[in-house]
Amino acid sequence: MADATATIETHYRACHLCEAICGLEIKVADERILSIKGDRNDPLSRGHICPKAIALQDLHNDPDRLRQPVKRVITAEGADRFETISWDEALDTVATRLVEISREYGVDAIGIYMGNPSVHNYGMMTHQGTLFRHFRTRNRFSATSVDQLPHHLVSLWLFGHKLLLPIPDIDHTDYFLMLGANPIASNGSLWTVPDVGKRIKALRKRGGKLVVVDPRRTETAAVASEHIAIKPGTDALWLGALLNCLFEENLVRLRHLVDFTRGLSRVAEQLGDFSAERVAAATGIDASTTRRIARELAAADAGICYGRMGVSTQRFGALCQWLIQLINIATGNLDRPGGSLFTSPALDQLAHMGRGGFARERSRVRGLPEFDRELPAVTMAEEILNEGPGKIRALFTGAGNPVLSTPNGRQLDLALGQLDFMVSLDPYINETTRHADIILPPTSPLEHDHYDITFHILAMRNTVRFNRPVFDKPEGALHDWEIFTALGERVAGLLGVEASAGIPPDQMIDFGLQAGPYGEAQGSEHALSLARLAQSPSGVDLGPLRPQLPGRLFTADKMIHCDAELPLSDLQRLRDSRSELTASAELLLIGRRHVRSNNSWMHNFHRLVKGKDRCTLQMHPDDLAKRQLADGDRVSVSSRVGELQVKVESTTDMLPGVVSLPHGWGHDRRGVKLATATLHPGVSCNDLTDELSIDELSGNAAVNAVPVAVKAMS
Repeated sequence: MADATATIETHYRACHLCEAICGLEIKVADERILSIKGDRNDPLSRGHICPKAIALQDLHNDPDRLRQPVKRVITAEGADRFETISWDEALDTVATRLVEISREYGVDAIGIYMGNPSVHNYGMMTHQGTLFRHFRTRNRFSATSVDQLPHHLVSLWLFGHKLLLPIPDIDHTDYFLMLGANPIASNGSLWTVPDVGKRIKALRKRGGKLVVVDPRRTETAAVASEHIAIKPGTDALWLGALLNCLFEENLVRLRHLVDFTRGLSRVAEQLGDFSAERVAAATGIDASTTRRIARELAAADAGICYGRMGVSTQRFGALCQWLIQLINIATGNLDRPGGSLFTSPALDQLAHMGRGGFARERSRVRGLPEFDRELPAVTMAEEILNEGPGKIRALFTGAGNPVLSTPNGRQLDLALGQLDFMVSLDPYINETTRHADIILPPTSPLEHDHYDITFHILAMRNTVRFNRPVFDKPEGALHDWEIFTALGERVAGLLGVEASAGIPPDQMIDFGLQAGPYGEAQGSEHALSLARLAQSPSGVDLGPLRPQLPGRLFTADKMIHCDAELPLSDLQRLRDSRSELTASAELLLIGRRHVRSNNSWMHNFHRLVKGKDRCTLQMHPDDLAKRQLADGDRVSVSSRVGELQVKVESTTDMLPGVVSLPHGWGHDRRGVKLATATLHPGVSCNDLTDELSIDELSGNAAVNAVPVAVKAMS
């Protein structure tokens, strides 16, 4: 406990553990956290927090979190172990080995993987280029292609920029059609929407309707006006039929979009055979329901169609997201209050960064397309294992655990053991970093300042906040941006080139705020700067989202391009797959999200894993009965790539023929140094997902609707 005479300090902070960026009030004394509560003055979260925020203290105090660099050594007995080394030795070794390997084998011998947490830490985003500018490798990967890649592609095709993402205006809508999303558990995804439960209640209280389309009766479906169960992997068929209903029944009304929308008639022609009746057998949704939903959405004063992970990470993920936005356009609900709107962030990345590109290069082994100079993550293992020019021999991972988070993790696990060199910027020895030769741990999140570069672009209201560290940086520690800068300087010295200027990230943010739309340079009444934000540690409210089109479009002609050739052509692949999608697989595997979990980096904290086992295989009672199984049995689950054993949980929330495993578990690998997580290991659903199962249009991983077999343990 803190000394009774110690001074209690109050710090305000945005939680960085998920996309909701809830405001926190943190009380500390004697370098100890006394309490973490919701910040009622935060204009976005309004005092709401979830259990993850309380666990920030567990992350900060975690004895398993690395405080100094470590290197992997082989003992006399042939076992691996890690020993602490100095920063100079670690940084010198990494720079030397990366340069040596790139000189001997070419720059493509260097692979780079950046994980999901990197976007929650602005220093990683602002400064990774100080190192990677020296290694212009084509073998770059990230969590994007196991997640939201279809969203970015569709925004590029329709609106001209990968980050111009429409945000649901839930606080003002009358009708919300939601597919493959569970914001009650996720707090929003590609949609920063803290306190979403109260917002849904408010929607229904004012007479609005929330319709959730999902194979599982999720936590969000349980509070919705209506839940419609759909067969996994068939969402694109259903969305095509829904859009076709709008065309067939003359329900299209572009309203304000009419003067800057092109190509919708071409889409109507291509969707002529996607009738509600034709897709009913495949989707499991009867035609009358499909037509009713189309009419209700069209009749609403303001409506939204929104889809997330469940529709993105399947074989037609890009088509799903394209059709969703076309539905919003056809009903006139894009760029309209109560529909979907674009943000006006204080730090406007869109104006100062590339719009994105697609398929300019392809992967060496399988020929899959790049997006934004990144190859699909499903190709990473094969690019390590297959010989030839461009084979990955050294790998840099930053804030990622792809052994647990990408398809066929066992294959990647094997591949990582065959690298010539691996370095990880990460605070833990986890299922991936245990293969690293050097691990470079950054400071605790509470030991550095914080600005949400990405999530203000995705927020359902325009706000801004910047927070200074809660604790001082310990002596001998380095922030992640300092690690990147130090490595970049060393590599530049070895290559005989000039290093990047080491400008701290807060100075970059300050310049961006002052030059941005709410800065003094623009004559804004807010006159934003870091000094201004220091006076408002809970953040500044910049107002609701407002219509911005066509001015906000990044297309050369300032038009919305509905008839982009790639998705339009991909409709034939969907058409050809109709009979296959209709046929019954034995069982189809989908994922599952829990409010106490976020990928694999939430499982080493007792308060987030305590209670009943959540890593279970959920299954409908009828499917259990067919296999003579009972609730609580241990079962074997197998797919093309692997097999695992897990406890089965009987629930009528599952659609018959569908089973569900949560993501991010599987902490039973040898050498992992996560004391709490290894006591609650669970199993990894990505030991079943298939790296060959992809969305052929985008290259995104198809980790939903995976065919599996379930049987009793022999």
